[in-house]
Amino acid sequence: MCLMKSVLLIGPLYPISGNTTQPALDGSSPRIALQQPFVYFGQSYNEIYVNHNGHITFNSPWGIHIPQSFPMYGTRDIIAPFWTIFDNRQTGLVYYKQYTRGNILNQATEDINNYFPQFNFTASWVFVATWHEIPYWLHNNSQTTFQAVLISGGQYSFVLMNYGNISPNRWNVGYDTINSIHYLTVPGSFSSNPSGNYSVFRLNSNVNVPGRCTFNSKTSSSAPMDPLSLDLGGGVNPAVTWRPPVSEQEIGLVRPFTRGI
Repeated sequence: MCLMKSVLLIGPLYPISGNTTQPALDGSSPRIALQQPFVYFGQSYNEIYVNHNGHITFNSPWGIHIPQSFPMYGTRDIIAPFWTIFDNRQTGLVYYKQYTRGNILNQATEDINNYFPQFNFTASWVFVATWHEIPYWLHNNSQTTFQAVLISGGQYSFVLMNYGNISPNRWNVGYDTINSIHYLTVPGSFSSNPSGNYSVFRLNSNVNVPGRCTFNSKTSSSAPMDPLSLDLGGGVNPAVTWRPPVSEQEIGLVRPFTRGI
């Protein structure tokens, strides 16, 4: 791994900088010791792995590249901002960095309070994992950029999934927990329009920020109900709407258009 300079930001991305993983097919970061524990649906973790195929795991690296539907009813906790098969052996980098002070904590505090004003939240730790301009396997000319941002402070933990440029492909987006007690499949996963210029992930949001999905990973069953959860344990929250992009206005044609047969 090596220390890299910051990269120009696109869309709702947090700064792209930090250590990078060793390029590899189905690779992963080394064990990353967390400077503060991250509580994920009641499980407290002190280490994390950023896997090249678009997901994060906690107890061990995971190289599986075929996206699986949630719930998996498995034995691992996983955060999957963009689960598909990547290959960064020639181009593309996977970054990761922790923050315990500075402007990033201020940004995270502001973002979470905008989305969850009832919590009066102050961030004390932020972890940013970025898959930057990483190509799909056998498609070296493709470039996809996205992030998982883990945020902790007090009794609450949150995850932001941020999306930059998205190349066409097929994947799963969401999270799952041990035995699928909590899980989420973001609308658009495995769909016909998850990527490209009109990617449902790059244009949609559940917090009115195009290209961002946010959820609260509850620390206990007594925590307040998350008003932005789309799916927690199989039931869609009827009070939440995954907001689609605004459609184009009707365009009047100067001449009639006839589709060829």
